[in-house]
Amino acid sequence: MRFLYIDQIKEMVRGERIVGVKTFPLSEAYLNAHFRRAPRVPGSILIEAMAQITGWLVICTYDFKTSCVISLIDDVEVVSDLRPGASVEIHGEIIDTNERASLCRARIEKDGVPVARAERFVYPHFPNDDPDGLKERFKSYGWLALEETA
Repeated sequence: MRFLYIDQIKEMVRGERIVGVKTFPLSEAYLNAHFRRAPRVPGSILIEAMAQITGWLVICTYDFKTSCVISLIDDVEVVSDLRPGASVEIHGEIIDTNERASLCRARIEKDGVPVARAERFVYPHFPNDDPDGLKERFKSYGWLALEETA
């Protein structure tokens, strides 16, 4: 993954839900060319943030033995007018999962107000040849320091 759109994981219950935080500083490269006089966080970045957090929830749920790739995103709404400096909460949940695929949904809120949502992410599962390496990457981001909350 070249860009990470999750700064911190605040809460996670494997197989159920995850909540992360992202702040969008003006120094982000994609803001240099996006509405230069009045920069806004592009909707595509918000969709990617939701995809990343739900994808990580799926991978973590299967104890890093599974990798996943988005095959479908559906029923997406981005009503955001986020400016640089905004901090948001990214909420993801698994709706259904089995050993072959997971169905998830996600939303982003700023100060409790929804700014983006996607009702359906579909992730086919693929065997991961290096679960320990993937787990170490997750740890290096500081995301495994969090104890699961119920």
